[in-house]
Amino acid sequence: MNHSSSGLARRGFILATGATALALTAAGCGPGTTPDAENAAAGPPRRGGRLRAAFAGGGVSETLDPHAASLFVDAARAKALFDKLADFGADLAPVPRLAERWEPNATLDTWRITLRKAAFHDGRPVTAEDVLYSYRRIADPKGTFRAKASLEPVDLAASRAVDASTVEFRLKRPYAEFPNVLAAFGAYIVPKDAASFDRPIGSGPFTFVSFKPGSSLLLKRNDAYWEGAPHLDELEFVVASEESARVSALLGGQVEYAHELTPASARTHQGKGRIEIIRLPGSAMQGFVMKTDRPPFDDKRVRQAFFLIADRRELVDGALSGAGEVGNDLFGKGYRYYAAGLPQRTQDLDRARALLKEAGAEGLKVTLDTAPAATGFIEAAGIFKEQAAKAGVTVEVKVGNKDTYWKDILDSGTFASYRSGAMPIESHVSQRLLTGSTTNATKWQHKDFDDLYQQAQSTRDEKQRAALHERMQRRLHDEGGFLIWGFADWIVATAPKVRGVSDQAPANTLDWARFDKTWLA
Repeated sequence: MNHSSSGLARRGFILATGATALALTAAGCGPGTTPDAENAAAGPPRRGGRLRAAFAGGGVSETLDPHAASLFVDAARAKALFDKLADFGADLAPVPRLAERWEPNATLDTWRITLRKAAFHDGRPVTAEDVLYSYRRIADPKGTFRAKASLEPVDLAASRAVDASTVEFRLKRPYAEFPNVLAAFGAYIVPKDAASFDRPIGSGPFTFVSFKPGSSLLLKRNDAYWEGAPHLDELEFVVASEESARVSALLGGQVEYAHELTPASARTHQGKGRIEIIRLPGSAMQGFVMKTDRPPFDDKRVRQAFFLIADRRELVDGALSGAGEVGNDLFGKGYRYYAAGLPQRTQDLDRARALLKEAGAEGLKVTLDTAPAATGFIEAAGIFKEQAAKAGVTVEVKVGNKDTYWKDILDSGTFASYRSGAMPIESHVSQRLLTGSTTNATKWQHKDFDDLYQQAQSTRDEKQRAALHERMQRRLHDEGGFLIWGFADWIVATAPKVRGVSDQAPANTLDWARFDKTWLA
């Protein structure tokens, strides 16, 4: 996910490919139970019925072109109609979908993908030519599709269809974690020569019935789906852009699923029996960025002092209403390659003052840029301001324009609120922490760090690669520019009769909005 899209989350925009399997008991269930446990208790899935799901929408300009998806509702619709070659599991490791398997060459710069037997809704088989057409359409220089940046390492001109079920991707450089590309947000496979999506034909679990942009999409079960037919007869996406409207529709019986509730709404309705609250842990990283290329944060001792100023529990409780987990200044808690063995950082104001004194930064004054661009930003800024004052640091909170916020803070200022959805740790590094990264908000630019990343991508052995990821994370934990104080839950709600909704999938991973596995009890 690029950082600018995370800023749009509050208006229904997507939180990354992407966005953790943390040990949280889902709210709205009995003590010690989860929705998954309740599903088991409810007996075998029941076939039939229509589920109506309310999402924030994008108005009359909405499209069913899966490559043009940018909103949560776009991604949920695309998932129902289309498939990717892979998708992300709860730990953000890629899981095969239309790809049955993948295999690199010895130098990790050519990958062969074997497709499983699957068919489009019109009966045509999904072939290697469809895959190449889809990726070339996404990567078209004249286009602006989200997955375009993810496909940058692929030399699509040199890539080829070996046969109907085998694709050979040639890469521009070794890339051990190339399967992450196959799971990238928006990298859906469409039939070759597909250009119009007014009546879309995909290979997904549901088929098209009708669409009214900005209002509703009606789909029906695909009985020939390669992974097995959905339980539901029909699935209807209903647009309700205000959170209060989604909750009211759920309470009033107009819908059975409501996406994206606030922590306050979840608290209000949790345990009351009228609706079920389901928390998707680790869906959004919350923190601050420090620009490491300019004063005062070009001195690592100042950055280290700020790490120690933060009372993370107070920030999670105050800015997220407790709906989340504390962070440890590293992205991807619970994800594949996360350095869970590093000690949890806690507030130490005495050590923070000593570091500031060593750096000649006593009486420091900094401006903290923020905006109402994501849940908790303004609240977290106010809380951190009070925490910093205890260490003798004066923080001036400057509230900017939420519509231009992400563009504004990328290069300007020194200290700013930040948020990201789920994505693999490798993607976070490549997009934000290399010298050439286009969304490097901390201005972390170190050739030796770049080299370590490239060494990891040239390493075939996963244990050795994990060790290299840990070395990168140790460096970032010690002196990086991301002060990551928490990981927010993403909250959805359902009618009590809805079953099969995962409580372990971060937003925008495989099992998020997985309506082909949902049923009405």
